[in-house]
Amino acid sequence: MTKKIYKNARLLNPASMLDAMGSVLIDDGIIVDVGSNVFVDAMQEDIEVIDCFGMCLCPGLIDMRVTTGEPGNEHLETFDSVSGSAAAGGVTSIICLPNTDPAIDDVALLEFVERRGAEVDQISVRSYAAATKGTLGLEMSEIGLLHQAGALGFTDGNKAINDAMLMRRLLSYSTVFDTIVIQHPEMVDLVGDGVMSEGIVATQLGLNGIPPEAEVMLIERDLRLVEMTGGRYHVSKVTTAAAVAAIMRAKSAGLPVTCDTAPHYFTLNEEAVRDYRTFAKVSPPLRSEENRQAIVEGIASGVIDAIVSDHSPRDQDSKRLPFNQASFGVVGLETLLPVTLEKVNENSFTLLEALAPLTCNPAKILGVKEGSIEKGFPANFVIFDLNRPYEINGYKFVSKCKNSPFNGKKVSGSVLKTIRDGNIVFDSNAL
Repeated sequence: MTKKIYKNARLLNPASMLDAMGSVLIDDGIIVDVGSNVFVDAMQEDIEVIDCFGMCLCPGLIDMRVTTGEPGNEHLETFDSVSGSAAAGGVTSIICLPNTDPAIDDVALLEFVERRGAEVDQISVRSYAAATKGTLGLEMSEIGLLHQAGALGFTDGNKAINDAMLMRRLLSYSTVFDTIVIQHPEMVDLVGDGVMSEGIVATQLGLNGIPPEAEVMLIERDLRLVEMTGGRYHVSKVTTAAAVAAIMRAKSAGLPVTCDTAPHYFTLNEEAVRDYRTFAKVSPPLRSEENRQAIVEGIASGVIDAIVSDHSPRDQDSKRLPFNQASFGVVGLETLLPVTLEKVNENSFTLLEALAPLTCNPAKILGVKEGSIEKGFPANFVIFDLNRPYEINGYKFVSKCKNSPFNGKKVSGSVLKTIRDGNIVFDSNAL
């Protein structure tokens, strides 16, 4: 039975600013009609009817920043486990970072990622390619070949592209292929051996700090290079007020600049590591309360385009170490939606303002036909209960790793079903 109708849903489509009760009719994995006037004859035997009982239905989430352990570190995460984790979080598309082992810096490895994702066939799995060979920051990758092979953009993942001439060349080449260069915003020389944000908390804990200025200084350098080249530039994981202001100025000047942040940067501040909590050790680090509030405002104003999970699985051994030695990174696929919705419940931004950075905005940045519930689009959507409270339990995650800073946090916004290409890929059996 290829035809299905999801009825009695609160339809939320940020791409068209739709927020209304209605139905979605799909056929063979494609949306054929959507809205408040979509009805089918109750006697039609060739249509499966699913009643949503007033629950929210929005486009499947698109996560622009996911680390997987495959290839090279399958003990951390495989395509099977990351796909299951994404589906459980309402995410129907992920874009993988290239900092695997080996790095995704040639066509064969890029094709491997897409092939493995297709074999699992639970969600859509795509990948960026390494901006530099081996993500070593020394020599530019084969941008043209990798773009033609399907790379959605170029980045060195959790490493900054620190060489100004190399970044200039990358941005120049990106204009030839209309692709995007994604930067990890930390000036390497200022990061040094820092493990958390520089300030009073770092001093009190006796930990080496990373100055917040390391972020905006690299961004402002890169923005000058964007002016010179016209290349499309995306800043990933913005954490400071100064960075938001610099990006806002660049956008006002008409530069092709976009950016994202992650839930831990707008819900947590540096106090989260007060007890040497390594599960809150991330890169860039958590910032001051003033900066956290600036990130919330950046999302509400639209300066920050996308919200990513920054899913970075780490094993227990690498996290349960003294803070200086512990690995950076958190898992986030299964907490992406509820933690973001927390800010809706706090009236920091509206429901559509919260969902746009998770759906249509990433689709627009990456140039993929997803992120909207409209005729002709893939039937990728998530059904969730906006008001159902629950407590996050990292030990129940589908992900192989449990390194979440939100473990024990009380939230609302429970994923009920995740549908990809018309097929249910996650079902909580609560609808």
